[in-house]
Amino acid sequence: MTAITVRDLHKSYARFEAVRGIDLDVAEGEVFCLLGPNGAGKTTTVEILEGYRRATSGVVRVLGHDPAAAGPGMYDRIGIVLQQCGVQDDLSVGELLDMYASYYTRPRPIDEVIELVELDAKRGARAKTLSGGQRRRLDLALALVGDPDLIFLDEPTTGFDPSARRHAWSTVKTLCSLGKTVFLTTHFMDEAQALADRVAVMVGGRVVAAGTPDDLGGRDRAPTRIRFELPDGVGAADLPDLGTSRVSATPTGVEVVTSEGMAVVNRLSGWALERGHDLAGFSVSQPTLEDIYLALTEDTASKEAVR
Repeated sequence: MTAITVRDLHKSYARFEAVRGIDLDVAEGEVFCLLGPNGAGKTTTVEILEGYRRATSGVVRVLGHDPAAAGPGMYDRIGIVLQQCGVQDDLSVGELLDMYASYYTRPRPIDEVIELVELDAKRGARAKTLSGGQRRRLDLALALVGDPDLIFLDEPTTGFDPSARRHAWSTVKTLCSLGKTVFLTTHFMDEAQALADRVAVMVGGRVVAAGTPDDLGGRDRAPTRIRFELPDGVGAADLPDLGTSRVSATPTGVEVVTSEGMAVVNRLSGWALERGHDLAGFSVSQPTLEDIYLALTEDTASKEAVR
């Protein structure tokens, strides 16, 4: 079952085409993350899904509804956390949640929501007295109070310190355990890696890659990089046969790039143990999600510049 279906979506503003024929499917119960640089068309896409903007052309279905013509049947089942949310600052956390709960036909108990976002100690505090991180947690609470099936989170942890971000991730994971669908946009690659079941990268109004965080853009097939330092008197020429691996000197030692990571690590460690060599700083890595994201966005931008 799909919570969101998008086919050949276009959105133009006069002569500028912000979204240029994208396709998306978001399954029920998954965390789907849309990545992309500023100006990629992410915000326009999300606003179309939320019903705030109308598509120029294409098919969009959110929980079975066309958001351009949706009524209470859709909005009663979605929650939205915008990049910046405005609330009545003179009301307390509890008062705001009570008010927002009255808008829905089946709201969650206020106590549950406050506990979920860890604002128990601030229930009686006025919104204007909350810190930035607490204010963002209040935004999330207001999005959750209607017990939505689908939650849009637009840059939900911007401005959070590392501890607050981890707490927010924990809350999102709790939502997933409850069977909720989450549509996330973020500029933090570690956030996408930690939370998303699938990601899509949008550049210049198009989706240029989609997949899981681990296989996006061929990440799972990318070469392994092995780095280490050799002891005094030992050079790269003394290393064992590493097949088709590329071996090169670096300012701090040696780098081996290979498509046979496990086998090469085994040969190197066996060789070092036999000879009693200490390979200081030994590390094994593959491209991070951020590496792949930057490669995709920079490559697409370069191709667009040539056209």
